[in-house]
Amino acid sequence: MLDIVVPVYNEGANIENLLKQIASHVKTEKRLTLIYDCEEDNTLPVVYKVRAKYNFPIHLKKNIYGRGALNAIKTGLHTFEGSIVLVLMADLSDSLDAVDLMYAKIVKEGNHLVCGSRYMKGGQQYGGPLLKKALSRLAGVSLHWATGIATHDITNSFKMYHKAVIESIQIESAGGFEIGMEITVKAYLNGYRITEVPASWQERTAGESRFQLLRWLPFYLKWYFLALCETWFSLNYVKFKQQDSNKNVISK
Repeated sequence: MLDIVVPVYNEGANIENLLKQIASHVKTEKRLTLIYDCEEDNTLPVVYKVRAKYNFPIHLKKNIYGRGALNAIKTGLHTFEGSIVLVLMADLSDSLDAVDLMYAKIVKEGNHLVCGSRYMKGGQQYGGPLLKKALSRLAGVSLHWATGIATHDITNSFKMYHKAVIESIQIESAGGFEIGMEITVKAYLNGYRITEVPASWQERTAGESRFQLLRWLPFYLKWYFLALCETWFSLNYVKFKQQDSNKNVISK
């Protein structure tokens, strides 16, 4: 069964649309867990009212690490029950048409992490602040070409993980949505199999975005340069060892 974890904060106006989208677009057997911060969240009464209509389990779980989207995602990743988990935002920005393919990439092809990619061939992005879009695309595409990491869209939160990846790392993120980038970088450095599928994203139409670019940019840069530096060091270390080996052969 696929676990889907969704951080929510006052998504009462949006949440039933999300449930309908999951029901109609995700054919894989699934279980949904909504992570909330406090009992006053207006998402909760809507979910209590409508969840019996759906043919998949819908759970509500309180954030165990403190308030905020980052801690909600951590709660979901550290408490999901199965072996495969999808992190999804409640704002309907991500196209759910890609979910079944992402699941197949893990179950049938043996990948450990699948990224929904706006910047690979077939991916799309509609709306959103121009600066945020430009920086996100630049980071994803440049890191792909500079390191060989198998995604063009490392900053996207729309990712599916095998439990082995989550259990192998300690999550350090302290800012915001850069947690997906951290996990991807660490999975790449640990040798896990990563792939991507085309995905589309559009600016949310209800509620208010909680993305804070300037506040969170340093955290994204941390993981960007870690991937870059570790790859550069590894490549140069291998090159040095090869040169040293060649010298030994010649001297003999």
